[in-house]
Amino acid sequence: MTALHSRMRGPAGALLARFRRQRPLRGGSLIVTVFGDSIAPRGGAITLASLIQVMAPFGLTERLVRTSVARLAADDWLSSRRDGRYSEYRLSTRGEQRFIEATLRIYGGPAVCWNGGWTFVVAPGLAAARRLRLRKLLRWKGFGEIDSGVLAHPMASPDSTREYLAMNDLADAAILLECRAAPGGDSVRLVRHGWDLRDLAARYERLIRQLESVGEALTRESTPEPAAAFIVRTLLIHEYRKIHLRDPLLPHALLPADWPGTAAYELCRRLYWGVFSPAEAYLSAIAGRLDGALPAADGGVRRRFPPQRSAASMSPASSSGLSAGA
Repeated sequence: MTALHSRMRGPAGALLARFRRQRPLRGGSLIVTVFGDSIAPRGGAITLASLIQVMAPFGLTERLVRTSVARLAADDWLSSRRDGRYSEYRLSTRGEQRFIEATLRIYGGPAVCWNGGWTFVVAPGLAAARRLRLRKLLRWKGFGEIDSGVLAHPMASPDSTREYLAMNDLADAAILLECRAAPGGDSVRLVRHGWDLRDLAARYERLIRQLESVGEALTRESTPEPAAAFIVRTLLIHEYRKIHLRDPLLPHALLPADWPGTAAYELCRRLYWGVFSPAEAYLSAIAGRLDGALPAADGGVRRRFPPQRSAASMSPASSSGLSAGA
């Protein structure tokens, strides 16, 4: 147990203890979170010695950190360089591309406006291995499987979907269709066929219960302690992204009433900005690169977790007979 961990009390300490009890302790996944949330906007590179220190409070030993970054480098998430006895890790070119896409999903606001259209991907006659790969890639993008070989999403455009398939060497694997559901709740029926929103809602509700006490503690503190702030920020994003990347990000009109994903977003937004500054100060104090200190975070970080738009701002097409209560 680290000295920092032994000093942690209250909701932040409970959050940390809950993470450390997980078995197996997935070091690589948490390192990906730290790189994406904290290191990427600050130049994208950190020395191995600094990373070992950053990860220690979470229960990651030096050996586990070394093993995890080696695997991430082998999987082309990270690249490394050495200067004598010292080494530094940064996002690889492919890793940067992955993080750009994931960042848009994780920190973007909930989808509100919708024009009533759908993009369908139909994949007839594909070999099993290629069909499975197509399905996996589209599910990651939020597509629902309406029937065998038929996937759909109400927010994805045909052009962006075609580009995504081409990037993954699947341009000729599917037929893309753009259509509009007839009024009367047909789109809601499609949602019921394509996605398991009950399981996703339960995950969001569980996250809200875990984080509410942290939010209450923050309202009582004028300035969170820097080390605790960094731990809260990191575990907040780590747990949120695991759920949010499962979220198809359907428009408001197609979601059940009182959708918990909306409340989870607002809670995470409030907590994230409540601990951001002291967490940055902590990272500045303990982490560096081979050529010196970490630079300040770039301006793009301030666009994370924008305020939610009101459902009242939806276009008329998004609410014409297609609400989840239909």
